[in-house]
Amino acid sequence: MAKRPTDHWRAYMAQEAREVAAGEPDPDCAGAAELWCDCLLTATDDALRAFEEDVRRLTDPSDQDVYGVIERVVLALNTVHDTEAELGHCGYETDEREQLCAYIDRTLTEHGVDVAALVARNGMGRHEITDRWRDW
Repeated sequence: MAKRPTDHWRAYMAQEAREVAAGEPDPDCAGAAELWCDCLLTATDDALRAFEEDVRRLTDPSDQDVYGVIERVVLALNTVHDTEAELGHCGYETDEREQLCAYIDRTLTEHGVDVAALVARNGMGRHEITDRWRDW
């Protein structure tokens, strides 16, 4: 199963905390906990969990079915990002955006969706599957 980006972010935060506790790096340079606050992690996990459930329910999906699943997760992630911004937090930055998009692609692929064929049938590149709805 594709590893969620939030798992990676939590692991990075834990590693950074261990390094700070050991005296490296300077605590002023350690920013993972600010970048990935608990509310962002929890809300992102909730959105991804719902996406995973949607993907598991797909059986012999049409392109419209697959895009519906993608749309729902992207809109949920838009809400997370917007809420974080309203709270004065970072939301999703470039690395997070790329990881989330890759996760969506990998999860679909692991559940039998031929993403390359899907995007080819719809006249787009693989990296564009979230673009219609993505604000982050």
